[in-house]
Amino acid sequence: MGSRSNRSRRYAEEFKRDAVALVRSSGKTVTEVAREIGVSAEGLRNWVKQDTVDRGQGTPGELTSAEREELRRLLRQNREQAETIEVLRKAAVFFVKESDR
Repeated sequence: MGSRSNRSRRYAEEFKRDAVALVRSSGKTVTEVAREIGVSAEGLRNWVKQDTVDRGQGTPGELTSAEREELRRLLRQNREQAETIEVLRKAAVFFVKESDR
């Protein structure tokens, strides 16, 4: 237990930007750069792809990082509001039953 092998690591945005810049400027493959800096090739590949989208060079329909964050925020807000509505619905049912007594 306590091993990080089954959990993904969180890297600072600056580290990700520097890693993507290294891929773009070095002429090396993503796999080579990933091995050099000690990250997974797939993770670095995802960072490069997301950077491409954020630069407006992605395929239509792909979300930028800002759009992804906004979507996460809205989904969280939606979930919280749904929970609030459910609590209020249960409270209304309770008070209706109490007033009928």
